[in-house]
Amino acid sequence: MSIHRWPEAERPREKLLSAGPKALSDAELLAIFLRTGTRGQSAVDLARQLMQDFGGLRQLMAADKQRLCATRGLGPAKYAQLQAVLELARRHLGEALRYGELLKNPSITKTYLVARLCDYTHEVFACVFLDARNRLIRFEELFRGTIDGASVYPREVVRRALELNAAAVVLAHNHPSGVAEPSDADRRITRRLQDALALVDIRVLDHIVVGDQSAVSFAERGWI
Repeated sequence: MSIHRWPEAERPREKLLSAGPKALSDAELLAIFLRTGTRGQSAVDLARQLMQDFGGLRQLMAADKQRLCATRGLGPAKYAQLQAVLELARRHLGEALRYGELLKNPSITKTYLVARLCDYTHEVFACVFLDARNRLIRFEELFRGTIDGASVYPREVVRRALELNAAAVVLAHNHPSGVAEPSDADRRITRRLQDALALVDIRVLDHIVVGDQSAVSFAERGWI
């Protein structure tokens, strides 16, 4: 049955407008994005089928262009819209860092970094460069590696921090295994970076290790 024939209180868009987005299931939210279904399927039915086929909402959102565009009910236009939605979400999270919220609410930083790094299938080392008031100057992915490691060069981190006139940094990298627990190697490179950056009076505020929708903060553990 078409969604237009459903009782108004059960239609995803009307339900969102009356009860707010948190009242909707993942499939209902996705259905609003899809707008239409396919022959014999409502948008909600299609959303449920897509999440089942891809293994969940996160896997669907992270799917590459080729696979997504080849899926019945989707295509290049939907892929472009989806990428735009994801990038808007990342930029929305980044805006909080621009206005000095990092120290007031460290969870914002972790949420932002999880959104940026958790879906990579290879290791990525990044830096959040901050000014003297701990406001975001820039987020940059500096080094890329393999499924189990990335080479990090302190000299390059120092050089980029000086170019951006940063007063502080937050280090970050992902673990493609999905386990966010820092390794001994993570702790060693953090100490090396702290020492290198201290020589030019740049503070390391934190090192955040990102796993599968989770993150571990060195600062929260008292390691920085």
